[in-house]
Amino acid sequence: MTALHVEILGRGADLVLLHGWSLHGGMWGPWIEALAQHARLHVVDLPGHGRSPWPQGVHDLGGLAQCVRPSIPDGAVVLGWSLGGMVALELARRHPATVAALVLIATTPRFLTGAGWEQGMRPEVLEGFARGLAEDYRATVRNFLALQALGDERAAQALRVLRDRLASHGEPDPRALAAGLRMLREADLREALPGITQPTLVIAGERDRVTPPAAGLELAAALPAARYCAIAGAGHAPFLSHAQEVLRELRPFLARHLGRVTVGEAAGGPHDA
Repeated sequence: MTALHVEILGRGADLVLLHGWSLHGGMWGPWIEALAQHARLHVVDLPGHGRSPWPQGVHDLGGLAQCVRPSIPDGAVVLGWSLGGMVALELARRHPATVAALVLIATTPRFLTGAGWEQGMRPEVLEGFARGLAEDYRATVRNFLALQALGDERAAQALRVLRDRLASHGEPDPRALAAGLRMLREADLREALPGITQPTLVIAGERDRVTPPAAGLELAAALPAARYCAIAGAGHAPFLSHAQEVLRELRPFLARHLGRVTVGEAAGGPHDA
């Protein structure tokens, strides 16, 4: 199994951070300093992103989660953003005794619209990004960053952090980018949600144009032990544009669940979020 780059910050119970498509663990911004006051952070570069190599043979979300699994301490709370949130859900589904609780930011169980699901990105938009990867993947990534800030009342602030930190861990592997788009195109976790019983906090941006807040609302409704909150005025990266508002929601959740859910309990029945 290919070892991933993981930066460990802070002290205390374990909180794992999983970033979104095309980025890396260095993109969390100043927000991470506040989190490190509450927990020992494991800041992961997903496979093929940042300083983590791309392993051969990863074709779907399940394979990606298996690559990440060795970087998750037993009993950790896992915080995932966007694609990282989908990986977190898959980890919780496959390894319930490992993941004690979940924080899902701008996360959806199905990224694209389709039959019975209108709370997603139109397939033709994602296909445009896929075509762009073959022509100019750097420009495609920059365009995707701009889409993440679109609609946010503090868009310039979020976009500045994303752009400033984009290359701080090196460029992503084009194979990882293509595989990630394939996962966003194909993954559908809706049927698995009732079986994911860990306490979960679902945080959405009220103005998110990538994963609409309605997707987060339905995600929380389908999880047995989830609470939903929308950050007013925020887009797809609320922890960058509205850091204090996100922390206000996150702190009490972490106080309840960091280090307090044993491995055995995490494998058991539903809990209150």
